[in-house]
Amino acid sequence: MCRKPKNFTITLTKKYHNMNHSILNAIKELRRSEHLLYVSLKYTRTADVIKSVIARLIESFDWILDGLMEKFKDEKKIQEIPFAPRLKCEVIKEQYSDDSKLHDFLDFYLLLRRLNRAEYTESNEFRRHVTMTAHIKGEEDIPVDIDTVSEYLQKTKDFIEFIKPRLENE
Repeated sequence: MCRKPKNFTITLTKKYHNMNHSILNAIKELRRSEHLLYVSLKYTRTADVIKSVIARLIESFDWILDGLMEKFKDEKKIQEIPFAPRLKCEVIKEQYSDDSKLHDFLDFYLLLRRLNRAEYTESNEFRRHVTMTAHIKGEEDIPVDIDTVSEYLQKTKDFIEFIKPRLENE
């Protein structure tokens, strides 16, 4: 039987005491998406689980974008925080106009949002090569399988590590 150590809360508090609230929530969403990918998808193998993983990755991005918006507002770089995710991305791209890597991450985030909203078809359900094929209007169909969603998870992890220094408390 696996037991939680008595000083578990203290350990977590010490480890993350310097992190921004939005980073912590993004990491929690990332853990949930990892669980969906490595546990739920392993046993269920349906396109719905793939869609759920994508939704969790989007939530992780949303927490980071909200944190950046709060930071811009506190620094008086913006007057009010936009509601729409696309507008948030545009504001961030304006503030970091010279950072092409950040622009690529934001474009990836917008792709995830399009995948999540798109109609999709399932193929090979209940098998290793389960695939969710998203039908995005005006674009080619995008097949998303276990390997692809694993790459999306890794890219989201890379984004959080990339953005951490810009959001951490000083």
